[in-house]
Amino acid sequence: MINMFKFIKTLTKSKKHKMKNRRKFLKNSALMGTGFFIVPRNVLGGPGFISPSDQLNIAAIGSGGKGGDIRDEWASGERVIALCDVHPDGNHGVTNSRKKFPSANFYVDFRDMLDNEKDLDAVTISTPDHTHGFIASNAMNRGLHVYVQKPLTHNIEEARKLTQIAAKNKVVTQMGNQGGSSTGVVKIQEWVDKKLIGNIKKIYAWTDRPIWPQGFEMKNTDEVKPESLNWDLWLGPASNTKYTSQLHPFSWRGWWDYGTGSLGDMGCHILDVPCKTLGLHYPTDVECSVGSVYQQAWQQNYIPKGCPPSSIVTLHFDKTTKNDSKIQLVWMDGGLKPSHPEEIPAEDFLGEPNSTNGILMIGDNGVISCGVYGLNPKLYRKGEETLEYKTDETWYSLDQIHHTEWINGIKAGYGSDEYKKITAPFEYAGPFTETVLMGNLAIRSYMIMDGKPDHSPNRYASSEHSKFKGRKKLLWDGYNMKITNFDQANQFVGRTRRSGWDF
Repeated sequence: MINMFKFIKTLTKSKKHKMKNRRKFLKNSALMGTGFFIVPRNVLGGPGFISPSDQLNIAAIGSGGKGGDIRDEWASGERVIALCDVHPDGNHGVTNSRKKFPSANFYVDFRDMLDNEKDLDAVTISTPDHTHGFIASNAMNRGLHVYVQKPLTHNIEEARKLTQIAAKNKVVTQMGNQGGSSTGVVKIQEWVDKKLIGNIKKIYAWTDRPIWPQGFEMKNTDEVKPESLNWDLWLGPASNTKYTSQLHPFSWRGWWDYGTGSLGDMGCHILDVPCKTLGLHYPTDVECSVGSVYQQAWQQNYIPKGCPPSSIVTLHFDKTTKNDSKIQLVWMDGGLKPSHPEEIPAEDFLGEPNSTNGILMIGDNGVISCGVYGLNPKLYRKGEETLEYKTDETWYSLDQIHHTEWINGIKAGYGSDEYKKITAPFEYAGPFTETVLMGNLAIRSYMIMDGKPDHSPNRYASSEHSKFKGRKKLLWDGYNMKITNFDQANQFVGRTRRSGWDF
């Protein structure tokens, strides 16, 4: 016991020395096979007491909106020592976070926070998609563990980089697709492994998104920027543009400079089920079609900077260790959905109630249907009783479980048994995000046009009408992150960033 108390005394001798040793201990204890050396809670402070040595120092980068989950139960046993948001008094929930943690240091610029908060163990990142990569790379290169909201990054190149940086620094990571922690996914995995519907050859996945304005030109407005909002920081790597409430704090998802559309919003929740249970890797090709909007006769909206009102994306995958046949995966958004397979009764919803979001996995001998997060899966086979698994989970309960997986993984250490329970570490989430974002690469390539739009009624009779060169199947070399049959599409593998935002 003497050595134990000496250890505790050493940890608390000075703040700087304490955290230097503590962070090293948190990172390496599991790898050394030592585990934690913690005084029992009932000895130090009675039932429910959490020893200081068993608490993490965490910060939220983006502490309003989805970043408000720092106020949730999963963080209650840790020390929230810093908050960061580009809009310190915005009406998107940041003021509630500041009230919840009045002693936490507050920052507008995350770089200032990372420079000054030397005691940090981990950060959550809940900013718009286009800043995920830069912020997460900065944090991980400082040895910090990170939880990043979905999609992991804005583009394929950034996802590949974050995967590599996480592995290099041996930090504990999690992408915020909380559905990966659902018991529904576990049940579907069981059905797939038992080959209850045979080999799976076709998958449908769909969502009712977008629920934000999309498919129209952004309105020209002359708005006054809120005084406290750091608009330059919000723009991050994107090109400089005037402040507009059409982007901040919510509707940025429908614009390619900042968001990743319906796929980025819901694809990581929905496509996780087939990708995980079937062990899908990089697709071999991708093609798409998109919905059109005509605000005037013969004048189709052409808005290459914005996401379309709806889309259908088709991906093909080679067979896997889980499935002995090639797979076609069809994604639909904007309210589009597939028709009923023969095995599913006409009165049954597809996926979830009202068929708003869902997945169909179609095999040789039946169909698996489930909602977003893999909730309430059903297995249909002709002439046999339908198998149904009821899940009691909600997005909120799954969010708590998902964050807790990450917290437990940090405390146990990189590579530990607890680490292996994390359902979306970057070694999985990175390649998975690349697959999801392939759909956006196809959609953006679909809108590449030579010349100017032709709105004339007789434009189809002209040989010059063939201006959309990317409207074909795009062949993908996943390992080298390259479209091999249409080079112009490769501009969407990464992005052009403003000075100071490269990583």
